[in-house]
Amino acid sequence: MLDVAGSGAQQTETDQRDLPAAGAADQRDPAASGAAAGQRDPVAGRAAQADLVAAGVAGVTIVWADNNGIPRSRTVPAGQYDAAVERGAGITPLFAVFDSHDGITFEHAPLGTPSGDIRLMPVADRLVRLAGQPGFAWVPGRQVAADGSAWPYDQRGVLERQVAGAAALGLDLLAGYEMEFHLSRASDDDGDVRPVYDGPSYGPAKMLAVDAFAEQLLRDLDRNGVPVGQFHGEYGPGQFEFNIAPADPVTAADRQLLARQTVHAAARAHGLRASFAPLVTLGQVGNGWHLHTSVFRAGANLLSGGDGPGGLTAEGGAYLAGLLRDLPAIVAVSAPSLSSLQRRRPGYWCGAYTFWGVENREASLRFVPATPLLGAGHANVELKPSDASANPYLALAAVIAAGVAGVEDGLTPPDPVQEDPGGWSEERRAARGIRRLPVTVEEQLAELRANERIRAALGEELVGAFIAVRESDAARATGRDAADVVRSYRWLY
Repeated sequence: MLDVAGSGAQQTETDQRDLPAAGAADQRDPAASGAAAGQRDPVAGRAAQADLVAAGVAGVTIVWADNNGIPRSRTVPAGQYDAAVERGAGITPLFAVFDSHDGITFEHAPLGTPSGDIRLMPVADRLVRLAGQPGFAWVPGRQVAADGSAWPYDQRGVLERQVAGAAALGLDLLAGYEMEFHLSRASDDDGDVRPVYDGPSYGPAKMLAVDAFAEQLLRDLDRNGVPVGQFHGEYGPGQFEFNIAPADPVTAADRQLLARQTVHAAARAHGLRASFAPLVTLGQVGNGWHLHTSVFRAGANLLSGGDGPGGLTAEGGAYLAGLLRDLPAIVAVSAPSLSSLQRRRPGYWCGAYTFWGVENREASLRFVPATPLLGAGHANVELKPSDASANPYLALAAVIAAGVAGVEDGLTPPDPVQEDPGGWSEERRAARGIRRLPVTVEEQLAELRANERIRAALGEELVGAFIAVRESDAARATGRDAADVVRSYRWLY
């Protein structure tokens, strides 16, 4: 249904406990995000088109995210929206093999020629008129083959299948994001960083520096249907963060893309430039999109109410253990870029080692337990190594596949670690089964290639394209210094 309300060195201390509890009124039925969502409905398309035209909307932007986490789009005139709902918009299949800098690699054989066409179908029940761009509406897209059949490189479809598979086992999931970004004063120069504020972190003075922007952003996010728990000035120069309330995984990924559009529009309106890049300046803290998930059976959060550490139930512990077992392959999807590798350093609260802890902000998997004040619904697992270069649908699909497999296999997690193992000896880390997450593209892709669960979840065709893109990025960076690589990603996100 068309929403016309839109007219007119250390990281965050925040977590998903500041957001509405699971089951709050804004949550959608996970089944609504499955394969049935957004199916062609000519009657609904015509009705939405009439509403768009009456509201003065000029165009509808259909958005998807590529294998670099970069939003791509097609915009159709509002008066032709019903045709787009019925037949989609044509796009090249080669978007699956675009690298981060718009190079096209032909190293993935099934997409080895410039021939072919696919269709981009709007997910019609997610249509939103953009508050910060009142002449336009926004809708996520699903990629399908030219005949309308499933397209194996459609990232949204990959996540829908994982959600459906979990539901078939009696498991439902919620996901939410902490979204960090940098605000710079806009200019026509070579893209240097000019932070809007470089002073005490987390304070009201940092928010005062962007007062008008912050006001518009909060209003626009609300009108665009992106529920936010809080917004604050973050640790780094010019760095800010807001939290998106938990929702079913497909809705969460959709909202993440919509939130990015909303931030960029609000920044432009105030003469600012936003960057969600994993690392904006070499040596500074980076921007993470910490991904929080919870798993439920029959409405009960499996991450609370048990006898395990922090109240984990046996199945909740198995879910966490599944994430830990597949963590290196998950991170190859959730933080896949060269900029991600530069961000992921010990001591920066971004998850450099394979371990979990209860409220341990250095842990790659930070378990946030329930409390009497906030209730059982708030217990969740936070994935620290997650950032804007991840396709949100693929990152969540990898997380769900790993966690659900842990439940199926009845895994038991090791004891939590409540210290920073970065200061430990190699021998002590090895004794606890803790190792450094990959630090090179080659190591990261080796973990993905070797992990049958994550490859199966994403599909071999998509994995092949994803790997080709990562290798293209790595080849492009050969011989360049680290600061130059950081600059090359700075304004991509």
